[in-house]
Amino acid sequence: MTDEAGVPVMILRGGTSRGLYLQARDLPADTAARDDLLLRLMGTPDPRQIDGLGGATSLTSKVAVVGPSDHPDADVDYLFLQLGVEEATVSDRQNCGNILAGVGPFALERGLVAAVDGVTDVRIRMVNSDSVAVATVPTPGGRVTYRGDVAIAGVPGTAAPITLAFADTEGSATGALLPTGRVRDTVDGVEVTCVDNGMPVVLAAADAFGLTGHETHDELAADTALAQRIDALRTKAGALMGLGDVGDSSVPKTVLLAPPADGGHVATRSFIPVRPHTAIGVLAAVSVVTGMLLPGAVGHEIAEAWPDGTTRIDVEHPTGHFLVDVAVDAASTPPRVLRSGVVRTARKLADGLAFPRADS
Repeated sequence: MTDEAGVPVMILRGGTSRGLYLQARDLPADTAARDDLLLRLMGTPDPRQIDGLGGATSLTSKVAVVGPSDHPDADVDYLFLQLGVEEATVSDRQNCGNILAGVGPFALERGLVAAVDGVTDVRIRMVNSDSVAVATVPTPGGRVTYRGDVAIAGVPGTAAPITLAFADTEGSATGALLPTGRVRDTVDGVEVTCVDNGMPVVLAAADAFGLTGHETHDELAADTALAQRIDALRTKAGALMGLGDVGDSSVPKTVLLAPPADGGHVATRSFIPVRPHTAIGVLAAVSVVTGMLLPGAVGHEIAEAWPDGTTRIDVEHPTGHFLVDVAVDAASTPPRVLRSGVVRTARKLADGLAFPRADS
């Protein structure tokens, strides 16, 4: 398919992100050619992405590439690509659980999976981590519906619930739930826990940075000294986690923890990779709670105040709350994840042909 003929693209909001969803068959097989096309579709590099479909933020400069799967436990393959905004970068080093929320509806809309009356399970292999998630999508009358009464923080209005259940996400990018082999490390004089249950994350206490953990997004964004400290911390932690040089990577994420302030279980402030997130990513939230459930981990003292048997955790973030369901066998060696999942929503925004900027 030529640029002049257009490229079939669906634009969906998935969770608190927005992205371009494309079938693998509609993209060049060559990785470099594929990335070039996607950058031109998105309008990168340009801080405004004015000549493309991006929204001038990392949360709206995302791509899902979806196609049939040959994995015995999956219906479709989902490759997530994070595109830069000001820089012409395309990264496949992480999953995105928000964009994942739109993969089930997209697969059903494109006929990659047959819908049934009621709800339809779509088994999705997350190519980035070679792990499987199951999306349960409302399909009354055998058709995807986006209308519903579920609200998620950071998104106006309500939509139909999409349940995401994860399997085999331990060590998604690092090969181990605790990639340093320890529950707690010290990096730049800061106590941290490095954990990877779907997303490599560095946990630290907000007060270790002189913060309450309840600062607004704008307050954090204005703190250039904090950004430098976060960058130094995550760079050194990334090396400890076996990720190599992460200077140009969006992982690991850094999440600062504090006691809750709005009726939840824990307050979080997340950074991607050094800019503060207005919310928190799906898999980052899962990894945060997973780490906190481990005795000796940073944040475990907060988790010890939760009622016995609590597995559904309300994670506070700058713009609201995020509910995750995690159960961990902390007594096993090494610790083992028993269950993790979230409830998200998605909405189809546009469907048709997109025309990339001319190749310069």
